[in-house]
Amino acid sequence: MKSNFEIKINKEIRDYTESIMFGLSLRQSVFSILACGSACIIYFLCSDKLGQEITSWLCMLAVIPFACFGFIRFQGMFMEDIISTAFYSLLLNRAQLISKPFNLYEEIFSSYIDKTRKESIVHDKKLRKNQKTKQRESQSS
Repeated sequence: MKSNFEIKINKEIRDYTESIMFGLSLRQSVFSILACGSACIIYFLCSDKLGQEITSWLCMLAVIPFACFGFIRFQGMFMEDIISTAFYSLLLNRAQLISKPFNLYEEIFSSYIDKTRKESIVHDKKLRKNQKTKQRESQSS
């Protein structure tokens, strides 16, 4: 006898990443180290020449790309996938996509709709003639 049972596993299991250092994944750890390294290099190179405030802004600007590549994930894509997809869709693929609404109901019943419109126009003309004649009769009497 064959048993039909299924073990249900959550979809979030695919997103599991092992934490390496301070609760960060390997990817996040590497890019964090690179960000700290770039900030330190810029600080030591520019602090004497530019002053503390400008150097601190430069350090923050230098850390942003590493933070993006290490931590940002959008719809299952990492930052380099997002950039390559955006580059391809915005610059390389220049096809014009036109969104034209499509009314299936109108396509199916277009002949019936046209027929009823014509009938209603004819019926309206007859109704107007009858109303005009009734008005003339009432005015004349």
